[in-house]
Parts: sequence; C-alpha cells; structure tokens
Amino acid sequence: MKQRQKWKSFDFTLLITPLLLVCFGIVMIYSASMVVSIMDNKPSNYYMLRQLIWFGISLVGFAICCVIPYRHYQKIMKFIIFGLIGLLVAVLFVGIEAHGAKSWLLIGKFTLQPSEFVKLGLIMYLASIYSKKQNYITDFSKGVLPPLVITGILLGLIGMQPDIGTGAIVFLIACSVIFSSGIKFKHLFLLVFVGIGLLGLAATQMVNDERISRFTGAYQPFEQPDDGGYQLIQSYVAIGTGGIVGEGLGSGVQKMGYLTQPHTDFIMAVVAEELGFVGVIIIIGMLAIIVLRGIYIARICEDSFGSLLAIGISSMVGIQTFINLGAISGLLPITGVPLPFISYGGSSLLVSMISMGILNNIALNVKLKEQKVVTDPQIDRPSVYTRSYQSNEQNLWHK
Repeated sequence: MKQRQKWKSFDFTLLITPLLLVCFGIVMIYSASMVVSIMDNKPSNYYMLRQLIWFGISLVGFAICCVIPYRHYQKIMKFIIFGLIGLLVAVLFVGIEAHGAKSWLLIGKFTLQPSEFVKLGLIMYLASIYSKKQNYITDFSKGVLPPLVITGILLGLIGMQPDIGTGAIVFLIACSVIFSSGIKFKHLFLLVFVGIGLLGLAATQMVNDERISRFTGAYQPFEQPDDGGYQLIQSYVAIGTGGIVGEGLGSGVQKMGYLTQPHTDFIMAVVAEELGFVGVIIIIGMLAIIVLRGIYIARICEDSFGSLLAIGISSMVGIQTFINLGAISGLLPITGVPLPFISYGGSSLLVSMISMGILNNIALNVKLKEQKVVTDPQIDRPSVYTRSYQSNEQNLWHK
C-alpha cells in the first residue's frame, strides 16, 4: 500500500515530459546527422546509436535520483565539489580539444565533458550552503561571500579551457540561486557587476580570430557569409524554409552539408526546417512546462535546500534553452551551447536527466509530506523562494 501511495505521489509531468523530449531528440538526431555520419565515413545511424546508449545510462541515473532523498546530497557535498575540481584540472592536462576549447575527457570510446556536471554540482553546493545561512543571508561577508570562493574556482577552471558559453551559463545559474536565497538586491547587483567584469576580462584574454568572427557574425552575418556569419545564415535559411508546418520529417536540406553542426547546438534549426513553426513551438512549450513546474515545486517546498535546488535546476534548463535559441536566431553569439534533452551530447543528456530525477524527488517529498500533515492545512508555510522575496522587500523598506 505504501509503495502504491508513493508511486502515485510522483510528479508525472516531470516524469513524462523529459522522456518525450529525449525520444523526440533521438529521432531528430538521426534525421539531422545522417549526412554528417556518411561524410565522416560512419554508418548513417552512428550518432543516433551513441545517443541511445547515453539515453540508457541517463535513464539509470534518472531512476536512481528519483528515489534517493535529495537531502542526502548535502552529506557528500565536499566529495562532489572536489571531484568536479579534479576533473576540471584533469581536462587542462589530458583533455581533448575541439572547436577551440579543451573541454572533454576520453573514456574508452566515449567522451565526457566535466563542465556540464559543474552546472548541477554548483547548484547543489550553493543550495546547500545558502540554505544553512538563512539566518544571516543579508550579511554579505558572513552569509553571501564564503561560497563564492568555490564558485570562482570552478568558473576560473572552465575559463582556462576556454569555454565561454558554459562559463556564462554557470555564472547565470549561480546568480539565480543566490538571488533566490534572499540576499539584498545591492549585494546581487554587486555580484553581477563584478562577475560580468571578470567574464569580460577573461574573454579579452581568450580573444582570437575565430571567436571575434563568431561574435561579429551573430550581428552582421551577411557581411561575413563565408566566415563567422556562415552558420547563422544557413540557420536562417532552414528556419525560413520550414515555414508553419515544415518540409516534413527527414526532408530538410540544410543538414546536407550546409549546417556544420546540425545534430548538436543547431538541431533546432533542423527542427524548424522539417517540422516548421508548429514543431518549434511544441518543443519550446514542453521545455517551458519543465521550467515552470520546477519553479512551482520550489515555491511549495518547505525545505530551503530543496527549494533552492529546484530553482537552480529550473534556471539551468531555462537559461540553456534561451542561449541555444538565441544563437540559432542571431539574438546571441554562437557559443556551442546544446539544447537540453534534444541536442546530441552524452554529458548534457546525463546531467539533464539526473537533474530531472532530483527535481522529481523534491516533488515526491513535498507531496508525501502534505499527505502526512495532521495539523491545520490552512497554515501557510512559505518556501525559501517566498522568504527571499519577503526578505528583499524588508531590505528595501529599511533602506
């Protein structure tokens, strides 16, 4: 009976939606990568099969994280953080370089991207530390500053690869968790100002012709049709050709040697060409459901750690989606950020599915706790998300 009750308490929105997205992504990876695979002298289903293997591994991680109580991660936080630092250091010495960044470790026949795991690991770390500092979260030196040392180390190691896209995502995710913890707005503004300054300084140290071309190509693609603007122009053609309902699954042309990364960070351009505006909206809608569901869970979770963890995971999905879509549409520079659940990439898929497992466990604990409540159900128990709003409101009032 208890097992049946526990099963019914799972958040089926967060169970089904990610799985549907991954299944759709595998179909689109096959469609987008057939020509690329043949050009690389590989079977046409090469990338699809590799993604299927990662999907199997990710399902195991997803299932395990669904049932492991999320509070247990606080007990092993030191091992998680030092493990991530160790992996990032290893990448600098024995990593594989691709697209101008040394970001991958070769493990057998597969590659692992440690910086992808940093996103989730840092969310866990910041959620754990700031949940313990709620009593003095408005004190910058005592409540806000200490966890930023580890954050800076992780960002610095990612910057040394150099991977500006992932570094920007990690920075924005950290800001979302820190803001939700209840710090003062002036402290958040200071952190954002300093962080942007440091990212800008780091970017100037990593400048080369390829990166300058990527940046200028995002805003002036037709002035560099054979260089930095080439990929974006092909994306425009794919999106424009697709129209409302698309050319049909498998019937796209831009994946046939025109788009250079049709199955990775530009897979949404292939979706737009083959399934049209309708297909794009469906995918964005499903990703939005995950983000909004995560925010809702954060709001109703009474535990500070769980609430901040849910906010961080939701932010990770939302920020990555925005940056990826911004790149294929010319709104943002091309930084190689994958689309969650859809793009080819084992590390990204594994982290995304583990994150969904953790989010499911938070939702499960919230529902089980609600079922055990014997006191007045009208009692309002504000989450850390609500408390952060109230705390900031009080801080502004006392200024």
